[in-house]
Amino acid sequence: MKMSPRLLLLAAGLALALASHAQGQAKPPAAPAAAPADAAAASGIISNPDFEKAGQTAAQAWLILLDRKDWGTAWDASSAVFRQSVPLGMWMDNVPKVREPYGALVERQPGVALYKKTLPSRPDGDYVTVVFVSKFANKQVEETVTTVRESDGRWRVTGYSPK
Repeated sequence: MKMSPRLLLLAAGLALALASHAQGQAKPPAAPAAAPADAAAASGIISNPDFEKAGQTAAQAWLILLDRKDWGTAWDASSAVFRQSVPLGMWMDNVPKVREPYGALVERQPGVALYKKTLPSRPDGDYVTVVFVSKFANKQVEETVTTVRESDGRWRVTGYSPK
């Protein structure tokens, strides 16, 4: 079965970004509400302004590569997990099919950056997820970008989901 371009991107760990974002959303408590610090710890969200800024900066730089249609450099700049999930050839064939219909970027605004130590189906580490509201010539989308701090200390994209 041939995967659609959007499905291919999701296979690259994009569901990771969505799951991370969804876990960061407030949900009505089923029992008495926990103290704010306890609730944040239970969801895996920890405040770390330095990491949040670094993750957001890496995400913005990576999105600029996509905006410039520099698909290969974007793939090279992604995390090892991302590159293992999506072979370069598949990325080069499919990412333009997802992004080009949007047209040129008009404006992009970052939302809150959420730092977590854990994500579903991922080893413990340092993760930052940012949802950007991006207005393109043909469409407005929310781009969810998750970055990870790799062993060399650099932040790299490990998940991307436009919707």
